[in-house]
Amino acid sequence: MKYIISIIGLLIVIGLALLASNNRKKVNYKPIILMIVIQIVLAALLLNTKFGLVLIKGIAEIFTKLLEYAGEGISFVFGGIANKGEAPFFLNVLLPIVFISVLIGIFQYLRILPLIMKGIGLLLSKINGMGKLESYNAVASAMVGQSEVFITVKKQLNHLPPHRLYTLCASAMSTVSMSIVGAYMTMIEPKYVVTALVINLFGGFIISSIINPYKVDSDEDILEIQEEKQSFFEMLGEYILDGFKVAIIVGAMLIGFVALIAAINNVFDLIFGISFQQILGYIFSPVAFIMGIPWADAVKAGGIMATKLVTNEFVAMIDLTKIQSSFSSRTIGIISVFLVSFANFSSIGIIAGAVKGLSEKQGNTVARFGLKLLYGATLVSILSAIIVSFVL
Repeated sequence: MKYIISIIGLLIVIGLALLASNNRKKVNYKPIILMIVIQIVLAALLLNTKFGLVLIKGIAEIFTKLLEYAGEGISFVFGGIANKGEAPFFLNVLLPIVFISVLIGIFQYLRILPLIMKGIGLLLSKINGMGKLESYNAVASAMVGQSEVFITVKKQLNHLPPHRLYTLCASAMSTVSMSIVGAYMTMIEPKYVVTALVINLFGGFIISSIINPYKVDSDEDILEIQEEKQSFFEMLGEYILDGFKVAIIVGAMLIGFVALIAAINNVFDLIFGISFQQILGYIFSPVAFIMGIPWADAVKAGGIMATKLVTNEFVAMIDLTKIQSSFSSRTIGIISVFLVSFANFSSIGIIAGAVKGLSEKQGNTVARFGLKLLYGATLVSILSAIIVSFVL
């Protein structure tokens, strides 16, 4: 029965993407089917095999060690602020982003990261039937983040038509940056974070290929990576500050969103006898159900999904940790994979602002298709959750 629901869910997601398609006749289904098969194989490999278990355990241990190193710096600066035995969210979850950001900067400076991103991007372009630039951008988004990625392709930005720009922005919103992965792993199981990272990459291409189908001519598909010339210590200073800015911004957004949701829930509870999140849960429960979540868990899961969409993934992950004991392991796996992406309303402004900082004209173009961008990225999250439901 679970496979039937997952297949129906898969068809519904493809149907919803076709509804928003610019040109249904141009959709090339061959690479789409191939990428769906690859997603299922990769999800099964990561979640259901000894190899996957060893790989994820290794990645989790690396991030655990990195968080320990980050903890040394945090303890030196903030030691004594926290009560013994307590684990403040800002100190233990957000501030390690600073150290991981520094590591990304070092790998970028040593030209290791650009080489990996370009290599994987070229390989992906052979599978997805899209341009080299689009494939590189998807990998780069997962490495350096949804804002920073546009700096690496700023030479091409002004020359990109709206349809190619949409695909670049869709990839940025559908993935998550490596600097934040460690923070996610403190709230949800590492195996679901790693699985989501991998299959979201293909999910972004699948949904973009349906909503925004096009073919790139070889003479238009020149891949040049913009690299800023800096000294080593200039780079260190920049990435340290960038990491701290991300931590502060996420922290500020959490304060605002968590407080706002608490206030709205209280008002709805007083007036209607039901919280705002419960109402959203009922609205999103059919989506949760087609993702393979049992109907008994669908309303609560739907509330978490809606919270992620209207606030951000951090708020939703915090909510999940509070009620996950009432969920089955299958539900936790599916909802965890759904949460690992930047698909929320605030990301529209973040991406449009990042592009506008490099090209005002293109930034305005992104703002115009912002809602369609969020629609596509949300479908990517739903698709990834459905793919995982096949193997759990």
